[in-house]
Amino acid sequence: CPNYLLAADSLEQEDRDLKLFDAVLASMKEKFKIDEKRIYVTGHSNGGGFTYLLFAARPELFAAIAPSAAGAGGLKGIKDAKPIPVLHVAGEKDDVVPFEGQMKTVDAVKTFNGCEAEGKEWAKGCTIYASSKDAPVVTFIHGGNHKYPNEAPTLIVKFFKEHARK
Repeated sequence: CPNYLLAADSLEQEDRDLKLFDAVLASMKEKFKIDEKRIYVTGHSNGGGFTYLLFAARPELFAAIAPSAAGAGGLKGIKDAKPIPVLHVAGEKDDVVPFEGQMKTVDAVKTFNGCEAEGKEWAKGCTIYASSKDAPVVTFIHGGNHKYPNEAPTLIVKFFKEHARK
């Protein structure tokens, strides 16, 4: 299922995925001590699209997000969200979610987050775009395809550790 269908599917299904997310988070809060300032979300492919959907639909929850191989489908409604830090992982040869579309998504998020046009190195293979809204965007662009890169988890953890909700 392409990422652009996620937002439409969520609406057609009466937001069932958002309701499931809300129920899972509520259950975790009942059973575990959750640091409300350090809630993060990440996902690959459709999960990356859902990550963007959560950014648009539940922005008050997250300290940062890290979608991978994700398009813009989940960004509907983002105008009502608030900027949060984003790390986007993308493969230049992605044959499932085209790289050009992912870069359009990143550009939209950079604009929304008030990021500078020019970035600087954040980690090997990663560029950080500073934000006037305290919501930087980091891109990890790799030369591969749709496969989740081995380096991604380490970079995502590093990124998440750098961000807490105020």
